[in-house]
Amino acid sequence: MSPQQPQLRVPEVAENTDGWGPPDENATLPSQLQNVPYAPFIKSTHLGRASDWTRNPPSRYGQNRGGDGVFDYFFDEQDEESFRLVDGKPPARPKFGPRWRFQQKPQLPQRKDEEDARRKEAEKERLRRDKFYNQNRNLQRRETATFKSSVDIQPDWTMLEQIPFSTFAKLNYFVGEAEDLALCGALEYYDKTYDRVTPKSERRLERFKNRNFFKVTTTDDPVIRRLASEDMATVFATDSILSTLMCSPRSVYSWDIVVQRVGNKLFFDKRDGSQLDLLTVSETAQESLPEGKDDINSAQNLSMEATVINQNFSQQILIKDGNKFSFQDPNPFASEGEEVASVAYRYRRWKLDENISLVARCEVQSLMEVKGQRTLMTLNALNEFDSKFTGVDWRQKLETQKGAVLATELKNNNNKVAKWTAQALLASAEVMKIGYVSRLHPRDPYNHVILGVQGYKPKEFAGQINLNLNNMWGIVKSVIDICMKLEEGKYVLVKDPIKPQVRLYEVPADSFENDYLEEPIPEEEQMQPVPVEEPIVQPVTEDKEAEVDADV
Repeated sequence: MSPQQPQLRVPEVAENTDGWGPPDENATLPSQLQNVPYAPFIKSTHLGRASDWTRNPPSRYGQNRGGDGVFDYFFDEQDEESFRLVDGKPPARPKFGPRWRFQQKPQLPQRKDEEDARRKEAEKERLRRDKFYNQNRNLQRRETATFKSSVDIQPDWTMLEQIPFSTFAKLNYFVGEAEDLALCGALEYYDKTYDRVTPKSERRLERFKNRNFFKVTTTDDPVIRRLASEDMATVFATDSILSTLMCSPRSVYSWDIVVQRVGNKLFFDKRDGSQLDLLTVSETAQESLPEGKDDINSAQNLSMEATVINQNFSQQILIKDGNKFSFQDPNPFASEGEEVASVAYRYRRWKLDENISLVARCEVQSLMEVKGQRTLMTLNALNEFDSKFTGVDWRQKLETQKGAVLATELKNNNNKVAKWTAQALLASAEVMKIGYVSRLHPRDPYNHVILGVQGYKPKEFAGQINLNLNNMWGIVKSVIDICMKLEEGKYVLVKDPIKPQVRLYEVPADSFENDYLEEPIPEEEQMQPVPVEEPIVQPVTEDKEAEVDADV
């Protein structure tokens, strides 16, 4: 007997031939579907939602007056009366009309943390407004500050050229490697213990009154006079004058350079007591310095203070054991038995084109031994006079945020640091040391302390401060081309005290004292060229470069 096969019974399904949904009321529905509410819809209705909460709500008694059918529901009067909405907010305060018209109840006291948060937000907004106001005020004050010209323009001077700084930014000129013509002076070795100086282990800045520092102009230099008589070049200058020209677009204060055309030669000089001998302070800062001459923080007093600090710093961080490296020629400006500061002069020649060669006297202040090879160094110091002015306290930030301190100094002393870098590049120094010197007390401009020393490689540092060597040489070459077209005589190149431009004036021959005359050179000033059989400062190898990086 075969087992009984299971059977599948298909329920009867009522078919609606006239439309969608269940059939008419007259049709017979299954018992389980009787009395089931249904929401009718039309064919254009979008399907896919089990419940649509975005539709118009039904009326109070379950009938939607918008046209769409909905499920009927039972309205319970008791539940409706028991429902209450809890709202603890005080009533809204009217925005208009006198307050006495609305006799409202006092508001509930707010929570303490909310009051503190609102108070802090109001304080932040006030500080933000004050900062914005001070920035605009400082900028307006800087723009309206009255800067004086470095030289008095006389009525009998004739203006020949007016060169805006905007033209200097587009210049680009490549100059090859320099050639050493003479090396003079003696250098002391750098004391590496100063690399470990911090604000916690600060050192007092000493004074070196017995050591002589020389700031001799171009035409008073006996070596340059000899090289000019031997026709070694057509243009002569010093590193301070060249760096002033190279970094002139960054300058704000006025400066001047005396130009003398003698025969086919060109001499760039500085006047006695010129501003080129002094270091500027906060030249490119937004807030201008006090203008009173009696104020210790005036531009002139700070410039004198920074120059003295720089000289003393360059001599203090040396090893004073009597061991000096002397070049073949002595210091050309020192007398016999005179104590001279540690400095060496490199007289270098650059070939600008087929007809023009430039000779410049470049300075270095120290050297150090790296694997038996000598490395030349330049030494300079930044000075802090008042942390409230700069906004950065060196004693708090220098040890942990040295980059922020340097960034602030680059903003406030952009031109000065750029000139230091240009001088290091002209002298081919492999390391430039920058010291951080601060006042012992903000109101004491005579006593200072060394808070730290940082070393940099000039080429890499020039890239960090956006100093382009080809652009610097392009500025020098353009100025030389303009001056070479002049007739024999004396001229002065003056930076405008207000506008970013330089002006070239023709001046009488007796205007300044630094005159170069074609006359025989005394025998005591005649010096023989230095026979340089091999480079005194050997080129940098890969091993030495790695060692220099470690020392820096």
